[in-house]
Amino acid sequence: MRKVMGPFMALVAFAGVADPSPVSAQEGPGKGYARVTQGAYSVVAEVRAKPGKEAELRATTLPLIALVRGDPKNLVYFLQEDRESPGHFIFYEVFANQADFNAHNEMPYVKEWFTKLPSLAEGGVKVMRMEILAKPQ
Repeated sequence: MRKVMGPFMALVAFAGVADPSPVSAQEGPGKGYARVTQGAYSVVAEVRAKPGKEAELRATTLPLIALVRGDPKNLVYFLQEDRESPGHFIFYEVFANQADFNAHNEMPYVKEWFTKLPSLAEGGVKVMRMEILAKPQ
C-alpha cells in the first residue's frame, strides 16, 4: 500500500526536517517574527521564468534564501514556487524600514541576481511594497 502525504508532511519530507512537531514562533524557525513591528516594510514580489528556463531560474534563485536570511537587517524571507505553474516564484520579505530594504537591494548578490533576469524571466519582477499593519502575537 502506497503512503500518501498531506501537503505539510510532503514539505517537511522535501525540506529534510526530521521532526515536524509543532513549535511556537518564539522558539522555532519563526522566532524572527518577534522582531517585526507595526509599520515594518514588507515586499511581495513575483517573477516568472521564460518557457524552458524554469530550472535555471530556480537554481539561480535558491541561493538567495540563505543569503537574504543571513542579512541581519532582514526580518522575514520566503521564496515560494507555484505548485501548479513551475517557474512562477513569489518572494515575501520583511525589513524594519525602507532604508533597510534599499540596502538589501544594493547587496552584490541581489545585483548579480538582477543581471541574470533578462535571460531567465519574462517581464522582470513585479513588486508590491507593503506596510505591516499589526505586530504579530
